[in-house]
This record gives sequence, structure tokens and C-alpha cells, in this order.
Amino acid sequence: MKLFSNITLLAHVSATQAMYRPESSHPDVLTRSPAVDSCTINSGQKGECILTSTCSSQGGKSEAGHCPGATDIQCCTYGTCSANGVGGTCQPTDTCSGTSTAGHCPGPANIQCCTSSKGGCTPPPVNTATISLIKSFEGFVAKPEPDPIGLPTVGYGHLCETKGCSEVPYPFPLTTTTASELLASDLKKFENCVASDINHSIHLNDNQYGALVSWAYNVGCGNVASSTLIKRLNKGDSPDTVASEELPKWDMAGGQVMPGLQRRRAAEVKLFKTGSGAGALPPC
Repeated sequence: MKLFSNITLLAHVSATQAMYRPESSHPDVLTRSPAVDSCTINSGQKGECILTSTCSSQGGKSEAGHCPGATDIQCCTYGTCSANGVGGTCQPTDTCSGTSTAGHCPGPANIQCCTSSKGGCTPPPVNTATISLIKSFEGFVAKPEPDPIGLPTVGYGHLCETKGCSEVPYPFPLTTTTASELLASDLKKFENCVASDINHSIHLNDNQYGALVSWAYNVGCGNVASSTLIKRLNKGDSPDTVASEELPKWDMAGGQVMPGLQRRRAAEVKLFKTGSGAGALPPC
């Protein structure tokens, strides 16, 4: 990630830094009781916010940083599963946009195997317009270096997971070609979480889908899953209206409104509202 000259902005920040600015007419989901809150961990797996001791006793795994409340209230997930020959994830039934099947997961009765209602389809890669948008805001960094808020990044916004970004399978300095390959690999996680969060009854073209993947890459899968934007789409509200009203609210980092994030959200809204005959969601 890159600090552009003459402009102080955050083009891309981590999921814990990108912030939603709730309006009074759109109360944030964090007002829900932690005991019944759903959550999404960094990998995109959905779970529920419960006591770590309860999670462990039920065969789950706890991950901190995704739930409101006390430190021992964490996101509990239950791994992967297979139902009727189709791979899925063990998650709360009320977070599954596909088919929930009992008897294949540990945990309480509401944790069931969630599979695609159309058979485990893989979401498509984003189109070139989306890649261009992401690259224009991320900037190119050949070797790991701190971004504007001090997080080590490389390529087109890859957030280093290990010291020296040792998880990156390419030598440093990166070329624009290897950085593009790294970006495409990174985006798979966000393509998957956007596709899994949106009900299969909702049809989006490749520009609409790409705009949401760009947003997810910027704010993180957990924030996407719990967002009002996704809830409104799944309720059947007009996609263009939802994007125009909800995307611009995600313009804060470190408690401040960031001009760079405002520009990125505006570009994503513009892409979302650009007509296309190429369908993207549902994936099949």
C-alpha cells in the first residue's frame, strides 16, 4: 500500500482499521446482544460470539477480535463439512444463504453444514475494471514496507501475515506481473466471502460484484458479513440504491473520515452502477 504524493489518504487499510460510519437511521449491528451475535473470522468462516470455554466444550475454535463485549466472548467456528457430497462450512443456520444440513457438525443444534443451494459453485474472478480500480487505489510496492498506518504491505495492498512477508511465494522486489498474480490470489478470499454472504436469489452483474469485492478487500470479510449493505441486498432492496447509500458510509479509519476512502467508495459506486450484460452472482 502506498501513500500518494501531496495527498494524505488511506487507499487500503486492514479490516480492523476500516470503519463504518453509521447514520442515525441505520443503527449498527453492534447494538445486538453479544450472547446471540453472529460473527465472521479473518478466513471468512462464519460463527457465533460465545464464551471461549463454551466454544471449546462444544468442539469449536475461538478467535478474538470479532465480537463485542468481554475478552472471553470470542468468535466460535466449527470448521468445514460435507453434506450429500458437497463441501461446506459448519455455521449458524441463520447465516447460511444456501442449504443447512444437520448431523455433520459439532456444536449446538443451530450449527449445521452450510452448502451452496446450487451445488458448491466457485464464484468467478473479478473483471478487469475491478482489478484496475483496486490497483489505482492500492498503488504498487515492490518490497515490504509500512503503509500510512504502519502495517507492512507489499504488491497491490497485500497485508503481510508473517515477518518479512515470508508467505509471499515470489522473490522481492516484486514485479508488476508477480504483484498482479499475488493480488489475484488474495482476492479469492474476498470473492468467496462476498458470494457466500449474498443470497442466491440476488442477481448481480460483474461490475456490481467487482465493486463489492473491492470494498471487501478494503474493509475485510467480517465487516462485510455484518454490514447493513448485505442485509439490505438480501432483503431485496434495489442494488443500485443500496450501493449508493451504503458504500459511502465506509469512509473512516482511525476514527477520522479519510478523503482517500471517500474517493474509493465513490469509484466503487460508479463501477457498481455501470451497466453490464455479464452475470456474476449467483455463481451458478
